[in-house]
Amino acid sequence: MNKKPWLKIIGIGDDGWDGLTHRQQEIIIDATHIFGGKRHLDFLPDNLQAELKVWPTPFLKGIDEILSLKGKNIVVLASGDPMFFGVGATLLRYLPVDEVLVLPHPSSFSLAAAHLGWALQDIICLSVNGRPIRSIVPHLQPHSRFIILSENGESPSALAKILTEQGFGASTMVVMEHLAGTKQRIRSQKADMFSLEDCENLNLVAVDCKADNADAGYSCCSGLADSAFFNDGQLTKQDIRAVTLAHLAPRWGEVLWDVGAGSGSISIEWLRGTKGSRAYAIERNARRQDIILKNADHFGVIGLHLIKGEAPFCFDGLEPPDAIFIGGGFTHPDLFSRCWQSLKKGGRMVVNAVTLETAAILAAEAPKLNARLIHLALSEAAPLGHFHVWRNALPITMMIARKP
Repeated sequence: MNKKPWLKIIGIGDDGWDGLTHRQQEIIIDATHIFGGKRHLDFLPDNLQAELKVWPTPFLKGIDEILSLKGKNIVVLASGDPMFFGVGATLLRYLPVDEVLVLPHPSSFSLAAAHLGWALQDIICLSVNGRPIRSIVPHLQPHSRFIILSENGESPSALAKILTEQGFGASTMVVMEHLAGTKQRIRSQKADMFSLEDCENLNLVAVDCKADNADAGYSCCSGLADSAFFNDGQLTKQDIRAVTLAHLAPRWGEVLWDVGAGSGSISIEWLRGTKGSRAYAIERNARRQDIILKNADHFGVIGLHLIKGEAPFCFDGLEPPDAIFIGGGFTHPDLFSRCWQSLKKGGRMVVNAVTLETAAILAAEAPKLNARLIHLALSEAAPLGHFHVWRNALPITMMIARKP
C-alpha cells in the first residue's frame, strides 16, 4: 500500500504566491515546517503558522534537518521545476518516491523557450549554478542553441568571454532576468560585444550559436587533433586514439580507468562522448598531473578524477571500472593482473604497447584472455627534397579484451 507523502516539494516562480495553484497554496498553509531560500520564503503570506526555515549552508545540512523531521508535514519550496536542476532531484536520492509529492511550477527554461519561440526539445538546457562555467564548452557547435541557468549576475559576462575565446563571438546572447516577475527584464547582445554589467543574480542566458570561422567547435566524434591538447609529448596520437576509443566503447554512466594517463586525452575523449560517466586518470608524474587538470578545464569535461600515484598501488578505493586503458606504466609485474581482477564482468580492456618487450607480454597474455591482438602502423607523406616519401610513426601493438 502506498504511503502518504510527508514531504511536499513545491515549485514557485518569480510570480510568487499568486502564481501557485489553489492546491499548492493549501498544502503550504497546512505545513508545520517550510524550507526554502530567503527569496522563496519572502513570497509567502505573513499569517502562516508553519516554522519558516531558510536553507542553510552547507546545503547538506538542510537535507539532514528535513530527514530528521520525517513524518511531520514538511514543505520545501524550490525555483520552477524542482526536478530540473533542482532540489527535488537531490532530495529523492535520500527518500523513496512514495514519501514525496512533487508539484512543479513551469521551469525557467520553459518560460525562456516560450519567450524566444524555441522548441524546448530541440535545445540544450544547462546550469552553471554550482557547476564549472566551462562545462558549456562541449556544447559549443555551429547552429546549436542552449539556455543556461546562471550562478549570479557575473555569469553572463563570463559566458560571453568563453564564447568569444572558443570562436563563437558572433553568437547572440539573450539575458533574461526575473522571468514572469515584476522585475522581468530581457536584453540581447552579441557575445564579442557584450557589455551588460548590471545583470541581476536571478537570470538565464539563451545562446544562439554562430561560429566565427569553420574551425570553431570541436568534433562530436573521438579522435581530436593532437594540437587541441596541452601535452609534453606524452600523448596518445590522434589516429591511434580514435581506434583506442572505438574499442573502449564508451557508454553513458560508465567508469574508465586510464592507467598512465599522460595528458589525459583518453579520459577527456571518454567523457566528451558520454553522459554521467567518470574517468579516473592515473598518473604519477607531477608535471603531467598538472597537464591533465589543464586539459580537463580547457575542454569543460565533468567527471574526471585525477589519481596522483603509481599503478597498481593507487587502485584501492576506486570505483570498479567498466573499461580500462593502459597506455603507460606497463612495467610493474602485478599491473596487468590487478587491472583484470578489478574490471567488471563484461568490461573492456585495451592495452597499447610500443616497445618489443611490452608487445611480448601482450602476445603471451592475449591467448589466456581470448583477446585480440592488432598491429597498427601509420605512415604520413612528408617532403624529401622535391619529392615526397612515407614517414613511419612508431608501430603500436594493441590488445583488446572483454571480460566474460
